[in-house]
Amino acid sequence: MSILHAHRLATAALLSLILSSSAWAKDVYVALAGPMTGSTAALGVQIRDGAAAAVDSINASGLPPGTRLILRIDADDACDPKQAAAVANRLTTDGLKLVVGHFCSSSSIPASDIYAEAEVIQISLASTTPSLTERGETKLFRVGGRDDQQDRVAAEYIVRHHQGAKLAVLDDKSTAGKGIPDIVDQPLRAAGERTLRQSYVAGEKDYPALVSRLKREGIQIAYIGSYYNEIGLIVCQAAEAVARLTVIANDPLTTSDVLAIAGDAANGTLFTFMPDPTKNAAGAATVAKLKGSSLPAAGYTLYAYAAVQA
Repeated sequence: MSILHAHRLATAALLSLILSSSAWAKDVYVALAGPMTGSTAALGVQIRDGAAAAVDSINASGLPPGTRLILRIDADDACDPKQAAAVANRLTTDGLKLVVGHFCSSSSIPASDIYAEAEVIQISLASTTPSLTERGETKLFRVGGRDDQQDRVAAEYIVRHHQGAKLAVLDDKSTAGKGIPDIVDQPLRAAGERTLRQSYVAGEKDYPALVSRLKREGIQIAYIGSYYNEIGLIVCQAAEAVARLTVIANDPLTTSDVLAIAGDAANGTLFTFMPDPTKNAAGAATVAKLKGSSLPAAGYTLYAYAAVQA
């Protein structure tokens, strides 16, 4: 979905809320729910800044006289399912009717059940697990592509450019972290590629056993489904161990915090992401206000990390 389509979706949702009220002149509150703290907080900051820019744009685009959109950013779920459910319960109790979020699929899914019961409109920014929108919810939308889109891009790239290489497919056992590698693994095996399938524990600081096995097995390409902290650590520790492998991951690598964690070892790391938003004419004004931020467009492609950061 393009930036323009996402903007129209949000505007349509807001207008439906405004027009359903007997009094148009009012402040309309929208909640932003996502990881403002925790291991994915850097992505939460990107989401917060993008949402604030969208609110400014919508307010300037011509709402009914006296109506103003106000963004609430006090709904921190830290990408924790239980905390996300608590956030959703609080927002519905407060009477919020539109929630932008959540980020992690493991948070969006339990929260969406609560929003659905309260008839709250939910627009998820980056929850990419296919099952999120396959459950028949009528007020739940997403503006980012599904995992099975970017997984196909990654698998096709590996088969096309690294046929016969020693492959590993890794996951952190989370909802998104496990689902993405599972989908990547299937076309690789169908193409006759043999993969080492391995899980690890998210949140740890050192992965010596995992890195040692990758090196011992002579792994050349490691696809990892996880978040930027763990991937950055694995990339760094693999380089220190001279494991000589290329890491391919998914869209949570769209933050410069990976460089802070892995340093020069991050060079050459690949990840799937939506096409370059700076080339999307429909979102030029927003991109100009958010220089350096990542905004969604349609489909997926593959980027080399150093090239994106240049």
